[in-house]
Amino acid sequence: MTRTLPDHDARERHKSGRAQWLRAGVLGANDGLISTSSLMIGVAAASADSSTVLLSGIAGLTAGALSMAAGEYVSVSSQLDTEQADIERERLELENSPQEEFEELVAIYERRGLSHELAHAVGVELSAADQLAVHARDELGIDVEALARPIQAAVVSALSFIVGALLPILVMAVAPSDVRLGATVILTLVGLVVLGSVGAYLGGAPKGRAAARVFVGGCLALLISVGIGRLSGAVV
Repeated sequence: MTRTLPDHDARERHKSGRAQWLRAGVLGANDGLISTSSLMIGVAAASADSSTVLLSGIAGLTAGALSMAAGEYVSVSSQLDTEQADIERERLELENSPQEEFEELVAIYERRGLSHELAHAVGVELSAADQLAVHARDELGIDVEALARPIQAAVVSALSFIVGALLPILVMAVAPSDVRLGATVILTLVGLVVLGSVGAYLGGAPKGRAAARVFVGGCLALLISVGIGRLSGAVV
């Protein structure tokens, strides 16, 4: 009986290429959900009226989305600047000391287990196409075709923050006043668990551990917010 092998693309569909946008998306949605929920729950626990609670949520959404976008853009831009500076430095070294750089490349392959002859042959073969790209990848660990993308990170972070922040705002807007606090807490925790599971699935990581991590963190944040809100309300 002939055994059918799985499609090569399906077997080799690794998840590490999603790291940049997945990190920004999960971080933004998680931050939007938990920070907006904590803010609104803290304000609600202080016995504020519904309009004040909703206004605080909208303000938190706006400020948070802008902050996430600006923070990601600055952070990833710094990463891109470093990558480009390293590539430019490597380009100058290849121009000024091509033989020394080639020997360094061969030494790298030898440390990975190749014989000197094979390492030399591999270095010659790979360098014939794009010498700078080869040195950037094998010497610096930088893929010149996958450099950091500041604008992408900023947009993904801002949009994901807004998506996460909308859940507690909508709950507070439609839930009756006597159950809005409990409903927001419950749905926020459910949203965090779903978010953690989805992020783990997209990244190929264990879903249970990721869900438990965000659940515990969300519980702590919400409990602290309720406590601060009640203390603040009592003082005021």
